[in-house]
Amino acid sequence: MKPSASSWNSSLIRRAALDAFRKLDPRELWRNPVIFVTTLGAVLVTLTAVRDLFAGVLTGFTLQITLWLWFTVLFATFAEALAEGRGKAQADSLKRARAQTFARLLRGDHEERVAAPDLRRGDIVVCEARDIIPADGEVIEGIASVDESAITGESAPVVRESGGDRSAVTGGTRVLSDRIIVRVTVEPGGGFLDRMIGLVEGASRQRTPNEIALGILLVALTAVFLLVVATLPFFARFSEQLAGQPGAVDTSLPVLVSLFVCLIPTTIGGLLSAIGISGIDRLIRRNVIATSGRAVEAAGDIDVLLLDKTGTITLGNRQAVEFLPAPGIAAERLASAAQLASLADETPEGRSIVVLAKEKFKLREREVAAPHATFVPFAAQTRMSGVDLDGRSTRKGAADSVRTWVNAQGGVWPDEVAATVERIAKAGGTPLVVAEDRAVLGVIYLKDVVKGGIKERFAELRRMGIRTVMITGDNPLTAAAIAAEAGVDDFLAQATPEMKLARIRHEQAQGRLVAMTGDGTNDAPALAQADVGVAMNTGTQAAREAGNMVDLDSNPTKLIEIVEIGKQLLMTRGSLTTFSIANDVAKYFAIIPAMFAGLYAVSGGAGPLAALDLMGLHSPQSAILSAVVFNALIIIALVPLALRGVAYRALPAADLLRRNLLVYGVGGLVAPFLGIKLIDLALVTAGLV
Repeated sequence: MKPSASSWNSSLIRRAALDAFRKLDPRELWRNPVIFVTTLGAVLVTLTAVRDLFAGVLTGFTLQITLWLWFTVLFATFAEALAEGRGKAQADSLKRARAQTFARLLRGDHEERVAAPDLRRGDIVVCEARDIIPADGEVIEGIASVDESAITGESAPVVRESGGDRSAVTGGTRVLSDRIIVRVTVEPGGGFLDRMIGLVEGASRQRTPNEIALGILLVALTAVFLLVVATLPFFARFSEQLAGQPGAVDTSLPVLVSLFVCLIPTTIGGLLSAIGISGIDRLIRRNVIATSGRAVEAAGDIDVLLLDKTGTITLGNRQAVEFLPAPGIAAERLASAAQLASLADETPEGRSIVVLAKEKFKLREREVAAPHATFVPFAAQTRMSGVDLDGRSTRKGAADSVRTWVNAQGGVWPDEVAATVERIAKAGGTPLVVAEDRAVLGVIYLKDVVKGGIKERFAELRRMGIRTVMITGDNPLTAAAIAAEAGVDDFLAQATPEMKLARIRHEQAQGRLVAMTGDGTNDAPALAQADVGVAMNTGTQAAREAGNMVDLDSNPTKLIEIVEIGKQLLMTRGSLTTFSIANDVAKYFAIIPAMFAGLYAVSGGAGPLAALDLMGLHSPQSAILSAVVFNALIIIALVPLALRGVAYRALPAADLLRRNLLVYGVGGLVAPFLGIKLIDLALVTAGLV
């Protein structure tokens, strides 16, 4: 999938604006209790304004309060609609990819043309070049090149074949060459594309445990402030009687509703859904599909990462790193012979030998062609390759194979070369010996190279309090060497599926949350057991069904990014919750002093409670109106942050908490004082109060 459009794309904004009005449907609003009661308050004030209009006593203050209460509701629904709108734009492109197709269904010995939606689990279909694969399934016969760009956004074709870990195919992708027979593994509507569309549209998004817990907290705060505001008129009447000042406290319905809406956590209430949707959206833009929001949140709380060595920590292709000449042989001669023997070797190892010789000794590639040269291709039987040129034979290959060849030529195998071969093997490397006729020239050291920057990534995870465990089938000595070079905290050598599963269960028994990646059927039990199981899209159907996330790029290091996105989601929700609650404290100092400013006043002046008006606002009406306006505007102002997420920092939880309280706690207290004061000045200047 290609990255989504900007959040502020004009078409997205228009679509979100229309959806914001549609979300005023009570059946939609009741899912968000805070905004639901805000809407009820707006309705009550609207009815009051209509009554005053017909009575001829409607004031500008009541009219403005009514409008801004509705703006508060609309800004909240707009935030959610905008977050969903980005997903809907992606869903539209996916729906285009899921064009109506037909399948060549095998019934016995003959094919039958049927519509793709009519396929059922277990059906067998045939796909040849230029055919669109009609449904998710597994290749049970044949091998083919498949274009998966409609799903992954990657134009390079991939190979799908029966057996192994590259047998899964996705409906909507196109066969480019050859012929495969596919067994359908899903029922209609349950395919990968269908699930992706449902997820990005938000239709299948379930509220996560953290969202539910936070929702309960917000409902509790709303209920508390409802009781406070409902009982306030009685305390006001009692105080007026004691002061002998009837009517000194304004407890009209517009004022009480304004106080209530400003005190309840409308900011986080309006942004909560947008934060959750955007977390999933950020994953999707990185070509990762999460089957639930719970998995995204769990990624943010991960304590242990289990990562495969090959392809994750290392490049997966052995690279030449050093030329080790035999006694009496110049290193440059060894490099030249090794390069010559590798010119026709198109494997990554062979190309790396050519590159290393060029970098170390400035040896240029030579044009060697028949009839001057006879290339000896690599064969599994000989385990050697090489070239015969100008009467000389050069060979490169496994130590025992080259030794046999040299002995057959009447040559001698040096003890020093044997020691070098043994040393490289013990260090976890691969030794390739180079010989020319009867002379052994030396050894090429091949090494599975650790990816650049991976050690720094692991150090970053360590600062976050996450422990990394490398899983490998290598022997313990090799595993220890690579683990030390990569900077992981622990390793599991000679790992079997049972060992992986046992390690995950052991970590979970200690109260830790575990994440891991996998692509094979043998990884399925561990993926299912892990709190966050990321299956590779190139893997088997069993692996994709066992995990709770699928990486469309099949890049195992993506797991690190997934953890960062999960932590960013939790950080954003926590930061904006802190900001919202701190906001309410500041708004209290704007409205309560304004309501009670005239109580116990002498000679028509301000009463002693006016001392609480820390902002020095123009009048009680301007104070209340300014607080309501700020309460609405702050929601729309924070929409970009909710969609983008709070800047991610690799810090321990305690440091993040301190920073969160400092920036968003103190900021949430200070911002309303400044904002409400500026709005008050603007309203007075414009003559609106």
